[in-house]
This record gives sequence, C-alpha cells and structure tokens, in this order.
Amino acid sequence: MKKLIFATHNPHKVKEIQNLISGRFKILSLNDINFHDEISEDRLTIEANALKKAYHIHRIYAMDCFADDTSLEVLALQGQPGVYSARFAELTNEVNSNENISDANIRKLLKLMQNVNNRSARFRTIIALIYGSQEYLFEGIVEGTILHKKRGLSGFGYDPVFQPSGQKLTFAEMSLEQKNSISHRAIAVNKLVEFLKSYA
Repeated sequence: MKKLIFATHNPHKVKEIQNLISGRFKILSLNDINFHDEISEDRLTIEANALKKAYHIHRIYAMDCFADDTSLEVLALQGQPGVYSARFAELTNEVNSNENISDANIRKLLKLMQNVNNRSARFRTIIALIYGSQEYLFEGIVEGTILHKKRGLSGFGYDPVFQPSGQKLTFAEMSLEQKNSISHRAIAVNKLVEFLKSYA
C-alpha cells in the first residue's frame, strides 16, 4: 500500500482524511514518523502555508507528502479571520487562561459579528501535495452561515458556529460521515485521492 506523510499533528484531521481515503493509501502523521516540532504557519496565504509544511517534511524524509491549511472567510469581516483562522484570538491577546484556542477564536468571532445581519461565510481548504518531486494544489470550498451561538459537540475549530448552506445542522452537530460527505476538506481530499488513484 502506498505510503503518504500528512504533515500534521492534528489527530482530528488525520482521522477525517484516513476515513475519506478508505484504505487506498497508508497515511502517516507527523507523530507516526516521530517528527514533533511545530512548523510555523507564517505565510500570507493558506496556499503558501500548505506548501511550506509539505516541502519542509519532504526535504527531511524524502517521501511523498501533503499538507493542508484551512481558512474561515467571513464576508462581513472582509474575509477575516482568513489565513489567521487558527490563531485569531491570539492576534489580539484575547485567549483566557482557562479556555482553549478554539473557544477563544469563536468568542472573538461572535463578538465581532454581534450586530451583523449578513452572516455569510465560507470554509476554504488547500491541500499541497509534493509527489514525485512535483507540487500540486487541491482546493475545497463550502459556503455557509455563521450562527449567533454554538451548536453541537463534534468537529473542531469553528464547526459549532458554521452551518453549511442547505443544511439544518452545524458541522459540530454532524457525524463524521455526514461532515465528510460535504466538507471543504473532503472536497479537497477527494480531488487529491482522484489524482493519486491514477498513480496507485
């Protein structure tokens, strides 16, 4: 079975992608290859962040590798939090000592949108693949709405306040299978898988 390194320490992402790939490929996380350093996401776009992570691991291990980066882009906030989605609250030191970063990010987002009527937003994922020393990019987008308060206990990140268009549930209220059938990451991963199937 073909082995691919997924340049992440996030077990939620690994679980989602392994579920999507359904045994076609063996996915190795950074933990699986004993790489425990953080690769900073300091580029100005999610495309550049994903490529930076993939190239970093590819150079060290000389194995085919992919990495992803995701942004939540809110129309009324001119595309914020965007490339800073994962550390939105940290930018303005709005993380309380007793809360995790995801809760702080959501709290900041809802505060900024307190009096906003147009709550349109989208999740956008970019997967950067280094395969046979060539680079490839795959994009997934899901349009939706930012709710006024959190709903659901599954998922991660902004999932409790994001309701995809045409759905009655937030991502955090969906099962993994439900989310994987429509999510931005699933769309990007499916494009990745279709590409890899021609080489498997």
